[in-house]
Amino acid sequence: MTETATVRRSRLTPEREAELYAAVLDLLREVGYDALTMDAVAARTRSSKATLYRQWGGKAELVAKAIRSGKPGNISDVDTGSLRGDLHALVAREDDCAMEQNSALMRGLFMVVHGNPDLLAAFREHLVNPEMYEFRRVVQRAVDRGEVQADNPAIDFTVHMLLGAFATRTILEERPPTQAYLRSYIDAVVLPALGVPTD
Repeated sequence: MTETATVRRSRLTPEREAELYAAVLDLLREVGYDALTMDAVAARTRSSKATLYRQWGGKAELVAKAIRSGKPGNISDVDTGSLRGDLHALVAREDDCAMEQNSALMRGLFMVVHGNPDLLAAFREHLVNPEMYEFRRVVQRAVDRGEVQADNPAIDFTVHMLLGAFATRTILEERPPTQAYLRSYIDAVVLPALGVPTD
């Protein structure tokens, strides 16, 4: 049984995995996390439910990995030579349409995640912890370049500030985040808090 599972797992091509993840994200947008079932994913992707469980273990793991797969590469791979350039480049990786879709998806999931220990654990493992680590690397490069003072207390809150921009615009203004909004937010809030000039 173990050998069979290993063989089947190894035969999942990157293209097939991407197809499965895309289907999961489509279903999430259509029905939400609670109504999404492994049966629905199996039907949508013409897979067996047993294969899905062997590959991902359960719905929480599959959803977290699908969301992670939709993100455009590692954050710390962006290196423009300045913190402002890096943060603006990160914003530019998703157009406004994708940002609106992803923002709506994440809002829905955040309402579910704290009542679901499996989803919370999967989010921490595949999304929260890796992205916190990547953002710390981006800020550490700025410290190493001398742009940000190593003892600046705002360093520990950089990710919180950026996530706040996504979460609060919809709540306060009933508008999705856009590239222009996030660039302005970075220049007006994040960089001044870190002591980085914006001109």
